[in-house]
Amino acid sequence: MDRMRLGAQGLEVSRIGLGCMGMSEFYGDADEAGSIAAIHRAIELGLTFLDTADMYGPFKNEMLVGKALSGRRERVIVATKFGNVRGEDGSWQGISGKPDYVRSACDASLRRLGVDHIDLYYQHRVDTNVPIEDTVGAMAELVRAGKVRYLGLSEAAPATIRRAHAIHPISALQTEYSLWTRDPEAEIFDTVEALGIGFVAYSPLGRGFLTGRWKSLDDLAPNDFRRFMPRFSEENFQKNLELVAHVHALAAAKGVSAAQLALAWVLARKPFIAAIPGTTKVRHLEELASASSVPFSPEELERIEQIAPHGVASGERYHPASMASVNR
Repeated sequence: MDRMRLGAQGLEVSRIGLGCMGMSEFYGDADEAGSIAAIHRAIELGLTFLDTADMYGPFKNEMLVGKALSGRRERVIVATKFGNVRGEDGSWQGISGKPDYVRSACDASLRRLGVDHIDLYYQHRVDTNVPIEDTVGAMAELVRAGKVRYLGLSEAAPATIRRAHAIHPISALQTEYSLWTRDPEAEIFDTVEALGIGFVAYSPLGRGFLTGRWKSLDDLAPNDFRRFMPRFSEENFQKNLELVAHVHALAAAKGVSAAQLALAWVLARKPFIAAIPGTTKVRHLEELASASSVPFSPEELERIEQIAPHGVASGERYHPASMASVNR
């Protein structure tokens, strides 16, 4: 598995990691045993960059990852996040970047994960009611205390990234990026490259849509939250299937799967990009593990530009109320 360094501070990670969110919530019913087996197989394959967050579950996902890490901690890079506040009953309680909350959230994550330090600790969403300097200042205290090794931000805007980086080096920015979500190319890439920050692409397979495994909304479980995302609405779903058809045609011509092509394209965009696709299936992990070695000719890259230009997807990433919390 290809490896890279995130940020100038040198956090070494596998270029393909594993997003664990869907193992506990959001994408249908959870299967703890199957998910742990998938994490173990990911580690065997060299996909040793594991991504979770306290809000997933809520809280259950960190505990699941903690169980999977037993006897394997030294082989993985563990990333988790704070900032999206949820209650034990699953209720959403807003966004917090308050220093006291940062410290308490970190301690709680350490307990759930069963580790003595977090390798990469992200602010999941920016709290516009708290100066980023105060939030990152509290995160920096965690580094000095040995509880956290490196710091990251998620869905932050260029100005916020620069302000944060001035307080303490930011090693990684995590933001959605794929063939149907190319927004970071406008300003984010230039910002992180100039500052020596790594970029971690979440949902690099378009929340699974680009794999072509679904032909209609009926293919999604009743409790799958993608049913309520704009790009998965009945109208947009059918329009976006046109993009999937093009991706499948290109993949077939290359002798790879649509998932491999979509993930390989993300990794080919910039040398400072790592990606964290999510899956609970061992066979899908095995399929994705080789994506970093898929080559592209200039002609193929130009063809992809033609079929998947910026803004090709029908529908927004999130509903307007949710979008208010990203790119702040």
